[in-house]
Amino acid sequence: MRTLYTLAWWLLLPLVFLHLLWRARRQPEYLRHWGERLGAAPRLGHRPVIWLHAVSVGETRAAAPLVSALRAAYPGYTLFITHTTPTGRATGAELFGDTVVQAYLPYDLPWCLRRFLDRAGPRLCILMETEVWPNLIQVCHRRAIPVCLVNARLSARSARGYARLGRLARQALAGLALVAAQTEADAARLRALGAREVVVTGNLKFDVTPPADTAQRAAELRALFGARFVWLAASTREGEEALLLDALDRLDLPGLLLVIVPRHPQRFDAVAQTIAARGLSFARRSEHRPVAAAERVFLGDSLGELAAYYRAADLAFVGGSLLPHGGHNLIEAAAAGVPVLIGPHTWNFAQAAQAAVASGAAIRVHDVQALAAQVRRLYIDAGARRAMAAAGLAFARAHQGATQRVMDQLARLCGGQG
Repeated sequence: MRTLYTLAWWLLLPLVFLHLLWRARRQPEYLRHWGERLGAAPRLGHRPVIWLHAVSVGETRAAAPLVSALRAAYPGYTLFITHTTPTGRATGAELFGDTVVQAYLPYDLPWCLRRFLDRAGPRLCILMETEVWPNLIQVCHRRAIPVCLVNARLSARSARGYARLGRLARQALAGLALVAAQTEADAARLRALGAREVVVTGNLKFDVTPPADTAQRAAELRALFGARFVWLAASTREGEEALLLDALDRLDLPGLLLVIVPRHPQRFDAVAQTIAARGLSFARRSEHRPVAAAERVFLGDSLGELAAYYRAADLAFVGGSLLPHGGHNLIEAAAAGVPVLIGPHTWNFAQAAQAAVASGAAIRVHDVQALAAQVRRLYIDAGARRAMAAAGLAFARAHQGATQRVMDQLARLCGGQG
């Protein structure tokens, strides 16, 4: 099976490069560092190396408390972080600066991976969340490099997809030295597919702390918004902005300001066109000007400010959930003490979403009509907003501690303190 898998990679490689060129139309950064995707990792010298892979923005932010803990526990090691997307790499540079070395993950071809390992020479590989690459695991295994899957999650939908891969998936999961799962349900699905060393450590996202300048940036945003009721739509995905504007059309509430922050920066201009097509005047973060009284929409076309948007909001809808995208991280919103609304599609954060709703920190809505109704209710009822905010803070605090549990597991693979 692995031979067929590798052959498929060879056959598809020209299409992969074409895909990079296509993505580069909107994100020119895809044209940079192509050699790294073919295994040309930086040469990292003589210090021992811990390699951590975080695909994109969400995984990189989730890794932040783990990176901090690794730096403290292993000061004599080089931390090497790989990404798949330019936005993930940019987020890593923003969060970690020159305290880590960054590169792109090589393609899952044996010769790319051997070249990569020859140059980087890691002693440990940590994969974040759902990254299971059969050849990567096999090549590391042959070199006695333990591979760990950390903050691991696997929805029922994804489990069915892995099951269709049969022996290929089973062998890959069985080759993992450690799986640190977010929940018991994730652990059970991973074990059923062949993972062996599985422990439940919780979700690292509960340990993520906002950037030090969050309060300052939030104050700057509030100054731009003025004395408005701020309804934040965070991490929205394609198609959701139109639905949010439909909900706004149903709401004739004095001072209501809808702040839309798209998940992907390459969509900023497309979202601006969607808003303009409705005949709505709006402000953009990139304009650095106060919102006019007649403007009902603000487009958050900036990077690295989501924590500040949450802190500046009166109410937050977490995107990727109104349409079937699987949802995005609602933990950050709850931890900011802002009432949270989510849509029906949250399988990427199934247990966190369920627990947040059960605790009173979040409310689930199933369509535009219900979304508008809840915005109206919470706009009117300040007491309900305060209760949800307090529940969110308690919910976030109650689930902290995953970082230390993961570090305890990693210590036996790293050979103690570094």
